[in-house]
Amino acid sequence: MQVASVIVDVAARQTDRPFDYLIPGQWSGLIHPGMRVIVPFGPRRVQGFVTEVKSSSDVKKLKELIEPMDLVPVLNEELLALADWLTASALCFKISAYQAMLPSAMKAKYEKVFRKRNDREPAAQEVAKLFEGQAEVTWETAAETGLLRVFRQEVKEDRIELVYKVKSKGAKKMMRLISCSASQEEMISYLQRLAPNARKQKKVLDYLLKTEKLSVPAKEIMEATGASNQTLKTLINKGILSETHQEMYRDPYAHRQFEKTEPLPLTELQQKAIAPILQSIEEKRHDTFLLYGVTGSGKTEIYLQSIQRVLEEGKEAIVLVPEISLTPQMVHRFKGRFGDEVAVLHSGLSAGEKYDEWRKIQRKEVKVVVGARSAVFAPFENLGIIIIDEEHETSYKQEENPRYHARETAIQRARYYQCPVILGSATPSLESFARAQKGVYKLLTLSRRMNDQKLPEVSIVDMREELRAGNRSMFSRALFDKLQDRLEKGEQSVLFLNKRGHSSFIMCRDCGYVAGCPHCDISLTYHRYSHRMKCHYCGFEEPVPVRCPECGSDYIRYFGTGTQKVEEELGKLLPQARVIRMDVDTTSRKGMHEKLLQQFGEGKADILLGTQMIAKGLDFPNITLVGVLTADTMLHVPDFRSAEKTFQLLTQVSGRAGRHQLLGEVIIQTYTPEHYSIQLAGQQDYDQFYQREMMIRKLGHYPPFYYLALVTVSHSDVMTASSVTEKITQYLQSHVSEEAIILGPVASPIPRINDRYRYQCLIKYKREPKLKGLLKTVTEHYTKQYKDKDLQVAVDVNPYMMM
Repeated sequence: MQVASVIVDVAARQTDRPFDYLIPGQWSGLIHPGMRVIVPFGPRRVQGFVTEVKSSSDVKKLKELIEPMDLVPVLNEELLALADWLTASALCFKISAYQAMLPSAMKAKYEKVFRKRNDREPAAQEVAKLFEGQAEVTWETAAETGLLRVFRQEVKEDRIELVYKVKSKGAKKMMRLISCSASQEEMISYLQRLAPNARKQKKVLDYLLKTEKLSVPAKEIMEATGASNQTLKTLINKGILSETHQEMYRDPYAHRQFEKTEPLPLTELQQKAIAPILQSIEEKRHDTFLLYGVTGSGKTEIYLQSIQRVLEEGKEAIVLVPEISLTPQMVHRFKGRFGDEVAVLHSGLSAGEKYDEWRKIQRKEVKVVVGARSAVFAPFENLGIIIIDEEHETSYKQEENPRYHARETAIQRARYYQCPVILGSATPSLESFARAQKGVYKLLTLSRRMNDQKLPEVSIVDMREELRAGNRSMFSRALFDKLQDRLEKGEQSVLFLNKRGHSSFIMCRDCGYVAGCPHCDISLTYHRYSHRMKCHYCGFEEPVPVRCPECGSDYIRYFGTGTQKVEEELGKLLPQARVIRMDVDTTSRKGMHEKLLQQFGEGKADILLGTQMIAKGLDFPNITLVGVLTADTMLHVPDFRSAEKTFQLLTQVSGRAGRHQLLGEVIIQTYTPEHYSIQLAGQQDYDQFYQREMMIRKLGHYPPFYYLALVTVSHSDVMTASSVTEKITQYLQSHVSEEAIILGPVASPIPRINDRYRYQCLIKYKREPKLKGLLKTVTEHYTKQYKDKDLQVAVDVNPYMMM
């Protein structure tokens, strides 16, 4: 008897444990841990993940498993173990951890088919017979004929493959191929008999006789000969030609040629930094390195050469970059060095493209993955290195379940494979830098730029002085003069603004009314192009009022600055300047991000104006001026990391200037020039900032001196939300040690989102071995026993979003 323990695809407390199912005789020996299976669960059929296969069960009456969904496991042994760790550390359901590791196309509705691999023929005759005259055989057909075991063997020997045809977006992409079914003599004699007016048929046959290839894409033939689809159909019907359909990977980078690049000679500093990494690879030892290098100091070259060494050892590499800086430039660097060995995973790809890239990894057709946060789960089985670029980025923390941090996950995987992790940044997070100071991480420093080019000159402009001097424009006099100067010299400038939309909010000058969202406690943002006001939290939108709804006054005005408004102002002040605007609105269409950057790189614009997406990873030789229009928008957010985020962002943006031969200048406009994070970003002095910020964190009992856990309770009734938070706070207070600090219950900084009231309590602690158990008990109690289904309790361990 064989029994499978299965975690079912139902995310609830009651089902968050393995259920045993009997493996029927026909599947005996075919079911392995890490496979997905279909099982009966109550009245329905659900998908589940097999966690182990055993020979007995404590359950007396076992239901039978219906069928496997995979022939080879989609999660290997190490990923299954990683899911256990994730469940314990992020306090999530096991099924959520498994789902996070797979591409979204595998979560949709699926149809499974077998396909022949690269023109190989199946060895088993009965299988070959089923493939006669067709490109694929459905799973149902294989099951009905009782040949699944034979099919499995064929898959193992790589003659056929099992493919998920996702019925939603992520279906396979097929290519139509045309080949000659007649012999060369028959084709020539047919050509001679053709009527003079059948010119297109002649062209097609001539083209095929000249090509050496066995089959040619229909598209290529039609483009080369000008023939229509009808011409091809005629020749197929006459038996001269035949057509087949073959799967092609959706390769988002197929239309581009990547110039092969060679490793660059390393500077003395780079050699010093890379030596311990290479030693760790050589000795198969797990170390975590913090590569702390100023902007433009050549961190990417160290990544590329470390990966080169790992590939020489026959191992694989994962490179994580923040979603925002997964720029075409970044992809070019890796594709240029490693060519087709690279798979790329990011949110700009369709579900189908992501699925195809994931399958390349699973089939071991690539050795390097470059991707955003979720690429940390790439199904490699022989990892040699994991690199996290811009490790301080908050986007490495997932905000919904499972709330994992890519950095901790990467370190956990690297321990298993005994390989190094490199965390790279010009402005490391305080937590990482503190760990490096303590020796938990190994610190590698690059203190100078690659070509010993000076860091850009930074000037801080007090906008209050500008107002006093009568300048009401959003550009200070210094920034305006420098923009004009760059236009005359033919150099490029970057203008950075920390938000999107036209203006922040709409206010009545008479009574002070601010247009707010009816479902959230937050003001609506005005968007010029649609002339509407939108809520950036729940998506509510409405037209702009002509009169104030409160007092009927006509004095409704726009406040704050958005990218659209800056673009307009530039048009008035510098009509000769060519401006490219990059924000969520202009880059939402697929491929626009890349297109706009390419235009800027080719010198088709003088000024690049944008939000956070232009702060990172850009490297253009002609940028000599960077202007930051509002440096302090982030300083006034209720978040203990606001000074750190401001410092990091300003340093990153400044780093875009003067990266090559030309010297760079940076102008930071602010209303709080005296704030230490702005002053020290101007001096690009991270060490000084670290000392200062650590002092403040110590006084306030914040990370890295304390750990945090945030409990957020939401409900449509404000009293319920506050009383439940009160109970949770009291329960935790009575069970944790004296050293732990509990703040709350208190309304969240945004007290209402989507008509749900939000309350929270924050726990600061150093060592509380019982805390995770307590938090699990709390969520279990309020999801299992509590009668009110409208109540939601979310726990975030080490939160990055305090809102």
